[in-house]
Amino acid sequence: MMKTLTTLSFLAFFSLSVLSQDRITGFNHATRSEVIAQNGMACTSQPLATQVAIDILKNGGNAIDAAIAANATLGLMEPTGCGIGGDLFAIVWHAESKKLYGLNASGRSPQSLNIDHFKENNLTKIPSYGPLPVSVPGCVDGWFELHNRFGQLKMKEVLEPAINYAENGFPLSELIAYYWQRSVQFHGKYPNVIDTYTTDSIAPAKGDIFKNPYLAETYRLIAKHGRDYFYKGEIAHTITRFIEEQGGFLRMEDMAQHYSQWVQPVSVDYRGYDIWELPPNGQGITALQMLNILKGYEFSKDEFGTARHLHLVTETKKLAFEDRAKYYADMDMQDVPVKELLSNKYADERRQLIDENKAGKYEAGSISRGETIYLTVADKWGNMISLIQSNYRGMGSGMVPPKLGFMLQNRAELFSLNPKDANALEPGKRPFHTIIPAFVTKDNQPVMSFGVMGGDFQPQGHVQVIMNLLDFGMNLQEAGDAPRFSHSGSSEPTGAKAKDRGQINIESGFTTPTILQLNSMGHKVGYSPGGYGGYQAIWFDKERGIYIGASESRKDGMAAGY
Repeated sequence: MMKTLTTLSFLAFFSLSVLSQDRITGFNHATRSEVIAQNGMACTSQPLATQVAIDILKNGGNAIDAAIAANATLGLMEPTGCGIGGDLFAIVWHAESKKLYGLNASGRSPQSLNIDHFKENNLTKIPSYGPLPVSVPGCVDGWFELHNRFGQLKMKEVLEPAINYAENGFPLSELIAYYWQRSVQFHGKYPNVIDTYTTDSIAPAKGDIFKNPYLAETYRLIAKHGRDYFYKGEIAHTITRFIEEQGGFLRMEDMAQHYSQWVQPVSVDYRGYDIWELPPNGQGITALQMLNILKGYEFSKDEFGTARHLHLVTETKKLAFEDRAKYYADMDMQDVPVKELLSNKYADERRQLIDENKAGKYEAGSISRGETIYLTVADKWGNMISLIQSNYRGMGSGMVPPKLGFMLQNRAELFSLNPKDANALEPGKRPFHTIIPAFVTKDNQPVMSFGVMGGDFQPQGHVQVIMNLLDFGMNLQEAGDAPRFSHSGSSEPTGAKAKDRGQINIESGFTTPTILQLNSMGHKVGYSPGGYGGYQAIWFDKERGIYIGASESRKDGMAAGY
């Protein structure tokens, strides 16, 4: 949970924070060196999953094969953030066609569920847990879409490492173990959670060997029979029977009718680089709207962490989140004005609303802390993939179908129950999504694939990474390790109730003068330790023919190459 302290109570802590690490070489904030390799690179949030990806590359698979293998492994080893009960988004640079491809593999709401059900039961919002927030899981279909279009190895070969680990066991890493134990404690009241995620009813701790034979069998059946076995076969029947027994609405027709969509990524220019995101129903264009406004300001390389830096990013976030709340939704069912929102003309208009010396009083969204995994892989042929996958709130809804080895997502919680809203719940509609992969090109050539986990923080994280690289001159590792900040809530005057005031939540590493100046500008500042973790990135240096990889220290992840 996020911890926040009043400004005065933690000023002393920040005054003792240092901006550099005790390293002979490297950059101020970098916790380690970048990883550099020629033939391939993989960056994930769990070292064993990174090694699985590298093994796939060495055995003749390409970046797409390796990304699917790593994602399957993370579904086993990091179920606190992902799994085949959730959704998936990806951006792929295909070296042969020299093009970017976007995949939206998010699932839809049940056809038999509408707003009236919640009104009849006096519910003003969709619950966070239980059967009602469950939407169709899109991950498996996303794997097969990626594999059918770009994969080289057979799916059996791709899923074999995860199957072996599920059968034979793996040791839990530190941070995942922390969340795992808390997730089991919270979700243990729901059917099949204890059976699936514990050993002898005890949640595993760091270093404990854990096996998930149910998931091994599920993966084996998917590898043998294909995606239809998940959406139209016995797995689908098991899922829907269970959800119906629990009082939910997901049915066989919802599973059978599911499909992913290939979409065209969208971009804006920032300092001569094209920054790419996927269009809604995700929030990726929020980052692009923010960058479009921020490119109207100049930042010196030594300005990182100043009050001006944090203030301007925060003000652009508030403006972009207004549009996010108003317009973003499933584009199959809503007319989202993406072109207009990303136009320079609109950015110029919005920029005029910002006072460089004073916090604005705009409406802004609240921060959700959904857990996610992000991974990226590059291969010797030049293919690169930026992939993000999640169950939303940690492990998900609490709904674990019997003997399948995974939990279903609770993404449908993000629907609005106001029928006038763009993101209002409708049958067969994709909910607003927080998970977003990103990509960078320059002169129509690949430069970087990257992502930052953390629910609503993600577009803010994307912007901060891009600024760290292009405005403040950081290297790839430092760009992710540098202290982060996140605005949450609205931005009402100081006299308003605390729950109605916006707040900049910062990690350690920002100076006392910065905090005091932000306060004088009308911002409320709080402290959030380690709340915005999960950055992975690969940079392609075309001139030298090398990949540079980075994985930050806030999570258990690792970058590796060969």
